[in-house]
Amino acid sequence: MSRRICAAMYKAITSIRPDWHNKDHTKGKIKVVMTGSASDPPEWQQHVRNKAVRDLLARRFKDPDDELQLVIVRDMWLTGFDVPCLHTMYIDKPMSGHNLMQAIARVNRVFRDKPGGLVVDYLGIADSLKRALAVYAESGGRGMAAVDQAEAVAVMKEKYEVVQGILHGFDYRSLLKVDTTARMQGIAEAMEFILSQEDGKKRYLQAVTELSKAFALAVPHEEALGIRDEVGLFQEIRTALVKATVSSSERPLEDVEAAVRQLISKAISGTEVVDIFAAAGLDKPDISILSDEFLAEVRALPQKNLALETLKKLLQDEIKVRLRKNVVQSRAFSEMLEEAMRKYHNRAIAAAQVIEELIAIAKEMREAQRRGEKLGLSEDETAFYDALAANESAVEVLGNETLKKIAQELVDSVRKNVTVDWSRRENARAHLRVLVKRILRKYGYPPDKQEKATELVLEQTEVLCSDWVAS
Repeated sequence: MSRRICAAMYKAITSIRPDWHNKDHTKGKIKVVMTGSASDPPEWQQHVRNKAVRDLLARRFKDPDDELQLVIVRDMWLTGFDVPCLHTMYIDKPMSGHNLMQAIARVNRVFRDKPGGLVVDYLGIADSLKRALAVYAESGGRGMAAVDQAEAVAVMKEKYEVVQGILHGFDYRSLLKVDTTARMQGIAEAMEFILSQEDGKKRYLQAVTELSKAFALAVPHEEALGIRDEVGLFQEIRTALVKATVSSSERPLEDVEAAVRQLISKAISGTEVVDIFAAAGLDKPDISILSDEFLAEVRALPQKNLALETLKKLLQDEIKVRLRKNVVQSRAFSEMLEEAMRKYHNRAIAAAQVIEELIAIAKEMREAQRRGEKLGLSEDETAFYDALAANESAVEVLGNETLKKIAQELVDSVRKNVTVDWSRRENARAHLRVLVKRILRKYGYPPDKQEKATELVLEQTEVLCSDWVAS
């Protein structure tokens, strides 16, 4: 379904079968085959390979005597990939029609004494399979290789009108004849126009996706070629919208399939990547996105809805980063962000007002990051301090200095006692729980608050232990 799932599945399987993993491309029983880039998360990088290495893995997988036995694939090896010795396919992605038939055929090739192919269905494709088999049988075993083009053109025209309807009142055609700078500015204005509508973003993203699929089936019909430049512009606006307003955790699980994307990219013009910050008239921010200068630029943007969505997305990504380090902080800021957006979506406050609230949240996040330095605590110690200080009565009874000492001792003791498999072994978790409670009692942490504090500390330990174990 996604590259994130590929990486997570690989991690889950190799944690159970660590001997299957091997960094060497020519060794190992399991590999991931997916596209990627240097900007992908660090945990994905081991799976990002160039074409030559992917070809090597393909040759290994086709060799029945090679130790490579399991491959997790995302939008690769879609067509023309023949592995007679392949006997089992695990499907967790919706498939239908000839794509499903083609996939199943890969495990049903005759090979030595293989009795047949096994398809392990994780999401219920039985009905789709029955329909695909019925079409295959009715066609005398040939199947239906293509959709009637006239039908595809009719659907394309319908979806084209839907997108035009959403953009009605905005002169998007003028952007087809301007230079790059003006086009980028126009795309920002188009996003503002879409975001100002009721449920505009959701409707536009869905409509352009559907148009893109229909367009891919209609090419090279003259009516499809006649609107290809507009389809390209619609997709540029869609890409910019997703990049500016949709955080990684909200990305849809499904988009246009790889084959469709490839076809679209060959058929349209104007496929340059839009830098959303440049399009919105902002200098691309450095790592410190929460600086006063950047927030002032956001506040001054004339496109308030676009400014709001851009700032929201940046804050969501910042909160996600904090979640990997500080449970209490990320939870608190996430609730603040949700509350501000809830008021906006309920039309309780205007875009300009919610921008002010998000800027205030951004400044609080910045101050929270500096608070550890003021307290003289490391990043890890600050995270534990926040877990302990989540109970106000504990702060009142013990004071900051004592909580700092507890946090420092917790970091030191937990770091020494955490093991690679602590989160899976109940006895290891029990040992850490006893250790935490002993330290809390030692410093007189309020007894009625100890259990909640212990749970928070263990939760905090869980998000940090991977870094600790690695180091």
